[in-house]
Amino acid sequence: MIIIRNLTKKFGSRLIIDNFSFQFPKDKKIAIIGANGAGKTTFLDMICSFEEFDDGEVVVPRDCVVGYLPQIPCETPEDTILEECVSGNVELCELQEKLHESLLNISDDYDTYEKVEKECSDKGLYSLEADAKGILAGLGFENSQFNDNPRNLSGGWRMRLELAKMLVNNPNFIILDEPTNHLDLPSITWLEQYLKSFKGTLLFVSHDRDFINNLADMVMHLSNANLNVYNGDFESFLEQKEEATRSILKEKESLKKKQNQLQAFVDKFRAKSSKAKQAQSKIRVIEKLKQLEDRLVVDEDSKKVKFKMEVAIQSGKIVAELNDCSIGYSADSSLLQHLDLRIIRGNKIAVIGANGIGKSTLLKSIVGEIPFVGGEFTVGANVSIGYYEQEQLNILDPKMNALDNVMRLAPGVTHQQGMTILGCLLITRDNAKKLVGVMSGGEKSKVAMAALLARKSNFLVLDEPTNHLDMSSAEALSEALSSYEGTVLTVSHNRSFINSFATHVYVVDKHNKAELVSCEDPSEA
Repeated sequence: MIIIRNLTKKFGSRLIIDNFSFQFPKDKKIAIIGANGAGKTTFLDMICSFEEFDDGEVVVPRDCVVGYLPQIPCETPEDTILEECVSGNVELCELQEKLHESLLNISDDYDTYEKVEKECSDKGLYSLEADAKGILAGLGFENSQFNDNPRNLSGGWRMRLELAKMLVNNPNFIILDEPTNHLDLPSITWLEQYLKSFKGTLLFVSHDRDFINNLADMVMHLSNANLNVYNGDFESFLEQKEEATRSILKEKESLKKKQNQLQAFVDKFRAKSSKAKQAQSKIRVIEKLKQLEDRLVVDEDSKKVKFKMEVAIQSGKIVAELNDCSIGYSADSSLLQHLDLRIIRGNKIAVIGANGIGKSTLLKSIVGEIPFVGGEFTVGANVSIGYYEQEQLNILDPKMNALDNVMRLAPGVTHQQGMTILGCLLITRDNAKKLVGVMSGGEKSKVAMAALLARKSNFLVLDEPTNHLDMSSAEALSEALSSYEGTVLTVSHNRSFINSFATHVYVVDKHNKAELVSCEDPSEA
């Protein structure tokens, strides 16, 4: 498997990876975790040769077939979904071209045709299309969609197609960067089962705690430019990390105690000529102890994100109501019809359903971005809506820094208030002045979240708010929503996130059936 030797990477003066060496074991499933902006995606990109490094080497053996899931879907896909999926197996597609050429010359060179045909059979060309259909079906594609144009798919479905393309190549080393971000719950379950049975090495970045626990037997933790490797799942990692942190803090405390004792001697006897030599010797020891203490670093992401969702004014009892509503971009092609939903103050509702069914469109209609195409929708008294979009670049200005974005999106917020809110999300003073366009996905999500906090709305409408957030930030968000005194309507496929605060689940399906289920009443769950 892949070998990494003395890998070092910097961005300007900032060290991302510091002299890391590792040999990936065969048939292991390894999760990479770390705070937003730590450099996890950069690490994956260096392994895949998409990103250069400053020193070291990445050795990929000849028999290693790497499958990588990109963040952005192919800009020039094939004409049909099935053809695009099949194109993921580059070797077999090239072999098919070779077979076609040998067929054209079969009368002159039958031996070549026979040789190529045997190679096609041995390598599985004739089962490629069936394999592709099976993978597509597993990811939720209908048979009737196979001949559709990929360009007509939503962003989430395009990412599923990229995943199918990667899987059809039969890789023995899979690299995934936040694969669950665009998948619905059935597809996440399918992907988990597929990866559990995968015979090869899996390296993945994820902020989904359940996904990691269900798959990982090793965890690589990126913090302070160091990658530390732990055996076991995420829960095991937490226990080991906590023990390591306690050990470091205990050793730092011991070193500090020795320094104080030596410093007391120096302060007392420095001025005495008979003790001056001893005092100077102890000063040198103190310096060495300080150097040892400085090398003992507690992981930066052990700092906890901590914030509170505040409400400026209380809304009326009925926050919003849908009566026989239809959503979509026209009455003739509505996505969902006959929707009824009464949202009561204090409800915390998670909207769940398959990708592409219209969940995001429903949220956009409720916040007024897309008009309802039928039915009656009303908003209650004193309701102030705070909307968090799934794609943060739609609301953030990439040419402005984080602080200016917060102040632009939350008029009336002062410079100091903006800095305080960003600080609660662990965006440092320096990073608050960084242009949003060069930030990681997780950092952009935090900036958008800071703007949401600053507005103190009493009705939060959140579309996949945990996408790109690291686990610490996602947990802090769920804690804040649990104690939030307002009302929440959110779309999410993060199981632990939904379970942590939701009072109700609004289930929608393609048959235009929608049902509000209480999470607090076992008979309805």
